Amino acid sequence: MSLVLHVDGERWRAHLRSVADAQPGLVPVCKGNGYGFTLGRLARKSQWLGVDTLAVGTYDELPHVASRFDGSLLVLTPWRPFGAALELDPAIADRVVHTVSRPQDVDDLLSRQPDARFVLERMTSMQRHGHTARELWAAARSVAAHPRARLEGVALHLPLAQGSHLGEVDRLLNDVVAAELETRTIWVSHLTDAELATLRASYADYDIRPRTGTALWLGDRGALRVTATVLDVHAVERGDSFGYRGRTAPKSGHLLVVSGGTAHGIGLEAPTGDSGLKARAATLARGGLDAVGFVRSPFSIDGKQRLFAEPPHMQASMLFLPSGSRVPEVGDEVDVRVRFTATAFDRVLVD
Repeated sequence: MSLVLHVDGERWRAHLRSVADAQPGLVPVCKGNGYGFTLGRLARKSQWLGVDTLAVGTYDELPHVASRFDGSLLVLTPWRPFGAALELDPAIADRVVHTVSRPQDVDDLLSRQPDARFVLERMTSMQRHGHTARELWAAARSVAAHPRARLEGVALHLPLAQGSHLGEVDRLLNDVVAAELETRTIWVSHLTDAELATLRASYADYDIRPRTGTALWLGDRGALRVTATVLDVHAVERGDSFGYRGRTAPKSGHLLVVSGGTAHGIGLEAPTGDSGLKARAATLARGGLDAVGFVRSPFSIDGKQRLFAEPPHMQASMLFLPSGSRVPEVGDEVDVRVRFTATAFDRVLVD
């Protein structure tokens, strides 16, 4: 009676190991909903992989992983002089590596914690957080003025764009070299294995640390399957009323009530980032279906995505199955296509 993530454990673990073997210095990223697995489970798997550092998204996520992973904890959200960053548990303070993205925050952090561990983030074409080249030089002077400071590298968060990132990385690393920072570690996100290999060959005196989330945890989708349970089945005729809003059946068929609703993330859409013609056409098609009360759901029966009969409820959804379709029985499982980073599963079953 739950929305369940089934994991082929042997296949999934083999994939995790292959990524770790292919990416020396791997830093697993464990943030948000833990890519559907939960933060605690990913922290334990990071410990199993034998890595020395794990990355979380925010300071509030640290308690979820600190007791399950005993290495360093890199926080990806930049340090600021307010909020959870100032409420760090003293028991793990020495394990935490801060990300600093503004020159003024270098002095502020080190005035509060003179021996803080941190990385300096360089602004990339993402234009999200980071120092400009000039600001990086200013930060370098600030670091030099604090002898106990522990600078652990420079971070580059690159966009998820097609094409090679190597030209941009090369320009950014020239700025790092010019700043004369006392570090030879570069933390990078969203580089391919081939790009990482080229970067290591070009900058052999630098330690390249890839921060990897989706490609690690969700890189082998064949090892993952999501199912919902059929909770009820009702035959309806054209014109029959049903649901919260008193909709009427457009033709004869069956209503299926299945586990999984808005509390799980079902039916809550976020931008996909796909701007191609096919994606635009699909958006227009969904809009047309919605206008007449038919919206394709993520639930599949016999390989076909079925329509929502009405908007999903908090913990269950109602589907419409037209006459002539095979009708599942109560207790049967149906496949669900979800966005793992936006879905809360009731159970995660690792075989």
